Amino acid sequence: MEIDLPDVLAEVTAQFERYEKALVTNDIAVLNELFHKDPRTIRYGIGEILYGHDAIAGFRAARSPAGLMRRTDKTVITTYGRDTAVASTLFYRDSLPGRIGRQMQTWVRFPQGWRIVGAHVSVIDEPKDKP
Repeated sequence: MEIDLPDVLAEVTAQFERYEKALVTNDIAVLNELFHKDPRTIRYGIGEILYGHDAIAGFRAARSPAGLMRRTDKTVITTYGRDTAVASTLFYRDSLPGRIGRQMQTWVRFPQGWRIVGAHVSVIDEPKDKP
């Protein structure tokens, strides 16, 4: 298996950046597009456990658009072959002083493009020895 093929890595990086922009601007249509439309798609959030695209889309529709800005750090995107990737990032929000967010996404290439099939978001106290 080839890891981090340059063209595949560029594709996934572009979609990850598209997701990040949609997240902080609350572009619900793009966020819903980027999650695979399937009942097996999962998003474990900071305060929610969402099974299936419908539950994820419902969460997005009900979420407040306030306070979504964040800064990311130490983003790592790794591709496996031509059709699978994992994106991991740390994030910081001014509304969460002393806390650090962690996000991981599994991306799969489908006929309609790259889609997230699993995501995990959590927030912890910022470690004393910052990563």
